[in-house]
Amino acid sequence: MKKILLVALAGGILVVAPGFRADQEDWEKAFGKIHAEVKQNSRVYETLRTATQQIGHRLTGSTQGSKAEEYAFNLLKSYGFSDVKYQPFEVVSWSRDTVTLSIVPKSSDNFREVPVVSLAHSPVSARLNAEIVDVGNGLEEDFEGVKDKIKGKVALANIGLMGAPGKKNLHRSEKTALAIKYGAGGIIMVNQAPGRILLTGTASVTGDLIKIPAVCISNESGQELRSWLADEGPLEAHINMRNFSRPIKARNVVATLRGKSDERVIVGGHLDSWDLATGAIDNGIGSFSVLDMARTFKALKIKPERTIQFVMFMGEEQGLLGSKHMVKELVKSGDIKKVSYMMNLDMTNDPQGANGFGREDMEGFFQKIGSDIKKVDPFFENRYTNRAGLHSDHQPFMLEGVPVAGLSGSLSPSVLQCYHADCDRFDLVDKQQLENTVRIGSMYLYALANAKKIPAKKLNSNQTRDFLTSQGLKQELVLGQDWRWE
Repeated sequence: MKKILLVALAGGILVVAPGFRADQEDWEKAFGKIHAEVKQNSRVYETLRTATQQIGHRLTGSTQGSKAEEYAFNLLKSYGFSDVKYQPFEVVSWSRDTVTLSIVPKSSDNFREVPVVSLAHSPVSARLNAEIVDVGNGLEEDFEGVKDKIKGKVALANIGLMGAPGKKNLHRSEKTALAIKYGAGGIIMVNQAPGRILLTGTASVTGDLIKIPAVCISNESGQELRSWLADEGPLEAHINMRNFSRPIKARNVVATLRGKSDERVIVGGHLDSWDLATGAIDNGIGSFSVLDMARTFKALKIKPERTIQFVMFMGEEQGLLGSKHMVKELVKSGDIKKVSYMMNLDMTNDPQGANGFGREDMEGFFQKIGSDIKKVDPFFENRYTNRAGLHSDHQPFMLEGVPVAGLSGSLSPSVLQCYHADCDRFDLVDKQQLENTVRIGSMYLYALANAKKIPAKKLNSNQTRDFLTSQGLKQELVLGQDWRWE
């Protein structure tokens, strides 16, 4: 007996047969079915809540990280995927043990203990007593301005930008690379989120251990420290830390939905998180949305023109380790030529449009998709941005010339301030906004997988170099040791 699917649309109930495939690039009917399926049956909120409660954090290489890999694998199997595989890789992991930071005036033995966390890939053991030199925002010109007095000292730098309109910020790892370049003995990062929130994250551009201790203090502690410097003159930072580092095995989780061709679209998000909380926002909302997008496609028996791979990356937080491994394997096998597009969901929330990541040839395509989404969901704003960036799992694909995309959404300031922090917990997750990510993401993915032609083509090496330069990414890639051109 043939089953009938009832799809709720704004104008009433549409009766359609199960399983569908677009013969023309008129996405409205397909989007209506996706809209209804997610509205009625999404499990994204439930599965993310279960993971945060039962697994906790998802640090790569930890017991919890391994449990998260198994949880994602089993979910995809339960959704009906027969082709689900682990993609194992070996890396040197890092995890924190203990750290203290004491601030001591050079003119006395009095000291103040300051709450602090180690930044990832700091040395396994470090004990440093050295004078603090304030480098402001920690950009190259800031280090250049103190180059005669920074050697052997402890740099004090903002994670964000303050009082620098029009300037482009650098990642904390790139600021640490500059500290090492200019001879600093250590670095203290000041979190820009208000209050006493401690932030972690990697201080290494490569995922290898760095040779200087790197720590983070809260915004309030940073203000106090700068006040002490102004009132009391030179201060010393006494940093004492121990960490763990060892070879570990981790696994990307890959579910494949076979299409009519070997050409493929990859949609992914990083499953791993830092260990201070449960990573509900970074990147639970992204990775679990990808899992529920996979469920949606299976539930609707979608038969795409292009093959789709749904990927849970591990090791993103420690240097894009899982996505770099996947791309390395694709290049080695030659299958990178088959990847026509990569869509990355990293802290994606309540999307209202797409980001074409600097590819000028995609604006019309994405605007057309957005206009058809708007026919199904009148509240969708169909925004379009076109700005390329780094430091998430799209980066290794982009460096191989693969067109990449993201979804443009938003998070409230109160949620964003818990990025990489000890307050990134499930109570920050908005159920409706999370389901919107699945719903809108599935529509964009459907169009990418079924379009007769995707306007953006893979770039060759020289075209990729020129594209990255035009997007203003060369300096960051040089600092990150990812610039392979002269």
